[in-house]
Amino acid sequence: KKDSNFGRCLLGLCVSSAGLFLSRRNRLPSVEKKNGTPTVRHGFPYQPSSMAFDPVQKILAVGTQTGALRLFGCAGVECYCQHESGAAVIQLQFLINEGALVSALADDSIHMWNLRQKIPAILHSLKFSRERITYCHLPFQSKWLYIGTERGNIHIVNVESFTLSGYVIMWNKAIELSTKTHPGPVVHISDNPMDEGKLLIGYECGVVVLWDLKCKKADCRYNYDEAIHSVAWHHEGKQFVCSHSDGTLTTWNIRIPAKSAQIITPHGKQPKDGKKPEPCKPILKVEYKTTRVGDPFMVLSGGLSYDTVGRRACLTVMHGKSTTVLEMDYPIVDFLTLCETPYPNDFQEPYAVVVLLEKDLVLIDLGQIGYPIFENPYPLTIHESPVTCCEYFVDCPSELIPALYSVGSRQKRQSYSKKEWPISGGNWGQGTQSYPEIIITGHADGSIKFWDASALMLQVLYKLKTAKVFERARSKEEKANTEIVEEDPFAIQTLSWCPESRMLCVAGVSAHVIVYRFSKQEVTTEVLLEVRMQCEFNGGDSPDPGGEQTPTLPTQGASSSPQESEPPTQPSTGSNSSDGPRDNIPCLQVRSSPLKQSPGYQVELVIQLVWVSGEPPQPITSLAINSSYGLVVFGNTNGLAVADYLQKTLLLHMGTSELYSPSDPYQRQPRSPRKVRQPSGDIPTGTSCMSRLSNLYFESVKKLRSSHTSKSCCSCFKLFFFLFLILCSVVLTPPVPDARDNTFTRSRSSSVTSIERESREAISSFHFCESYPRKSDSVVSPCLLVGTTQGTVMMVALSMPPGGDQRLQQPVGSMVTLKGGILTMALLDAAGALLPPSYEPWYDPNASDEEKEKSRRRRPASPPSSQDGPDPQFAVLCSEKQAKVVAMPSQTRIYKHSITETSFVLRADVVQMGGANCIACFCANGHIMTLSLPSLRPLLDVNYLPLTDMRIARTFCFSHLGQALYLTSPTEIQRLTYSQETCDNRQEMLSELFTPVETPEAPNRGFFKGLFGGGAQSLDREDLFGETGAGKASRSLAQHIPGQGGMEGMKGAASGVVGDLARARIALDERGQKLGELEDRTAAMMSSADSFSKHAHDMMLKYKDKKWYQL
Repeated sequence: KKDSNFGRCLLGLCVSSAGLFLSRRNRLPSVEKKNGTPTVRHGFPYQPSSMAFDPVQKILAVGTQTGALRLFGCAGVECYCQHESGAAVIQLQFLINEGALVSALADDSIHMWNLRQKIPAILHSLKFSRERITYCHLPFQSKWLYIGTERGNIHIVNVESFTLSGYVIMWNKAIELSTKTHPGPVVHISDNPMDEGKLLIGYECGVVVLWDLKCKKADCRYNYDEAIHSVAWHHEGKQFVCSHSDGTLTTWNIRIPAKSAQIITPHGKQPKDGKKPEPCKPILKVEYKTTRVGDPFMVLSGGLSYDTVGRRACLTVMHGKSTTVLEMDYPIVDFLTLCETPYPNDFQEPYAVVVLLEKDLVLIDLGQIGYPIFENPYPLTIHESPVTCCEYFVDCPSELIPALYSVGSRQKRQSYSKKEWPISGGNWGQGTQSYPEIIITGHADGSIKFWDASALMLQVLYKLKTAKVFERARSKEEKANTEIVEEDPFAIQTLSWCPESRMLCVAGVSAHVIVYRFSKQEVTTEVLLEVRMQCEFNGGDSPDPGGEQTPTLPTQGASSSPQESEPPTQPSTGSNSSDGPRDNIPCLQVRSSPLKQSPGYQVELVIQLVWVSGEPPQPITSLAINSSYGLVVFGNTNGLAVADYLQKTLLLHMGTSELYSPSDPYQRQPRSPRKVRQPSGDIPTGTSCMSRLSNLYFESVKKLRSSHTSKSCCSCFKLFFFLFLILCSVVLTPPVPDARDNTFTRSRSSSVTSIERESREAISSFHFCESYPRKSDSVVSPCLLVGTTQGTVMMVALSMPPGGDQRLQQPVGSMVTLKGGILTMALLDAAGALLPPSYEPWYDPNASDEEKEKSRRRRPASPPSSQDGPDPQFAVLCSEKQAKVVAMPSQTRIYKHSITETSFVLRADVVQMGGANCIACFCANGHIMTLSLPSLRPLLDVNYLPLTDMRIARTFCFSHLGQALYLTSPTEIQRLTYSQETCDNRQEMLSELFTPVETPEAPNRGFFKGLFGGGAQSLDREDLFGETGAGKASRSLAQHIPGQGGMEGMKGAASGVVGDLARARIALDERGQKLGELEDRTAAMMSSADSFSKHAHDMMLKYKDKKWYQL
């Protein structure tokens, strides 16, 4: 069965206009700044396409196919920005140590990004109109950018002014005149490390040209039969290496163009007869790095033999005579070798290789034996398994994050490099205000991850694997017998977490619920307790207002059965024969062998819904847990169930139709596609609702106690069960014009059109509270609010046993039922303060009895005092269309607000913001709205993000202090804020990418090289490429577009007092150094002048008394 929200979300896709604004975080950073909302995006860049590294600033940039840029520095330093066009980023080039980045896009545009500010911005753009960009190259400490095109031409751009030079290298002048075919696109451009006047140009066809920039002609041409993918220089500038499409590497001496110096096939099989090796897959990229001591490194991707079918992508490291092949988990997009020096004409001294994969980022340590990887400090494993649900908690208990980190740190078993993470640039933000924030993600493989999201960072704390509870299907036949989903049967559907008590409850797609407790001690559970639920419904298409309807009837002996009482593979109460339908069997099989549970979250109880008459159980649509009452409640389209996780007992299971009283004229009959089965003879059809519930409860306790008699701490068991059900319905729809809406109505109307409504009513939300179940009540008591997909709200009174300390001997019976499109519910006191559900403080269940008694004290509930006024409480109810505030206990509506008419609300939460409470709503048309409480006045309406796919609808969630998040791509989490106060605080927390660092000194040329001219040759590119020497470029070739980041150029100051002081200090140092040099030169000139004056005086004395003829 598909989720009932699927149809409504599809409707939202149609309702949402194509012209709606994109996410403020999917626009340019200048738009972000204008709206005052910081960009905080976590996770791996979705669909990466290119990468660049600044070896001085230690900053890594990653471009994606959607036009996004992600910049990474040290741990906690991340930045996201977006190109407005959304075109793929094909190449990135840093202006090394200048705080700038050049990006080339697939739409033939190049952009200059200013990184000297917290939110990078575009300074200049250049849009080519007649040629397609294929490759870019920016030499170190140069302002002239070479751009190769698909036609084979090379244009030159001044990156300071972003204007084209009149100097153009045409393809027909670069190749030989005798060549009759076009050489293809430019795939490589680089200058000779030792001679800036010589440019190496690689064409796709296999031709490489060494171009003389001064003479404007080709010096040499190097030809090979196979296409070229990449070229790499030796740092001495005498040799270069090319990688080809047949898996070969060719090495060329620049002075011998006729024949390559060496041809090797790294992964090819060498024939014994000396023939050419068999062709291999293309080598997509090669890098050639030298060291002062030892052999050079040659790193390449691709080139594997064609007979290695199914083998994963590999990175090959060739060092001397050794060749190491490193397998990767995903295909390689790009890789870069990190070196000690930014100068290409010096020994490179490589120390690491950063490998960009399709879904991961890996750094390999070249300095240690075996090439271990570095431990990645970025949160790039969000997509390790697809995210299926997400929750966001702000201002959690302070001891919670350290507790999760302590148990999570023991899970790291992989051996990493002992060196520090080499991408270490940038500085953390200067913001001081912070509070504990936790994000919980549920995944398709059944895992749950806890993330520390404090202070704009994201770090994984702890990972829980729920699949360990179940047996793995060993064969396809066994898998097909019971599972209701073909893939990912352990996927997390929804979860409920209490931060104070640390209780966790998760529901999976296989209709299973697992309750977890947090413990710091390791335990081994001999047998996991499993509770199975079976229920079937009588059909009925029309309501029967006058008579009793037949409710949910549990089959005898199958409503609850512990795992111990039946074999794990063949349940004694179910059948799964090939000649009959599957009946009374669960979708998954709980482990029967002992389970070793590490410190952290440990299984407390497993609940499974079972097959009935060949029909699979319905997915669980709502879930809630309360540690103060020891109850977990969940519901679906069939009804709801309540379980006591302390007593390991299923207390109640009711069908949706049983939630309505017999006198309700609008009671709903369930519509089931199953065939109607006769009810069990042990339970008469005409039995009242309370009698049937009691029978179900007694049967559950009987079966559980019969198998746990030896383990029970008490010899006798006293039953205490009393359930008081109040069917108070609230339908959040416009009232009848002539009827005054002052009570909970029982209207059958739906808040959403019946077209996208499913025929069956499902439970949509729960809320535990302490309120007044009846109008005449003057003292609060434990209650449960239930909401359904039809817009109905019901309150159920829970009768607690006397003496809460004896809970393990006297289980509690409680039940909640709710119908309608209700999204959230909450309670406020008379002053408008939020009344959270009661909870029990956390205690370690495996600790000693004395420690348990010290820590296990329930949070004091609301005092059972009489009413100070007529209505001391307010119930806040929000559906997909409306919000209402109802006074309690009078049940009178005092406020009502229609949230949307043309769309519907996907997510709504009651949150605290700015010292007050409000309702935060996210609609399918992209609007984020907030309503004040209890008056329901609109406070905010922002057109933020239109619903583009189901992922956003499934993962969008609000939290306190004006914050929210959603999964913006399969690999990335986007956090946002709609509070000005939080926005201002987050702006201060943003990290700085650029830090003032002195550029390393150029390599020493040496005495003999300087004397005989053997060192690097420089080139005055300004005279060669400037307007004076090259003239003006054609205006129709490219259009200059001023950026939105300001016209001050790269001299713009980085924001922040620390950056200003650091730059001022460096400027003063440079000024002092220049003044010192000036003083030295002045002293030398004065000494020279004194010497000249002395010699002149001596000459004057020598010839003073002599005649002219004596001279």
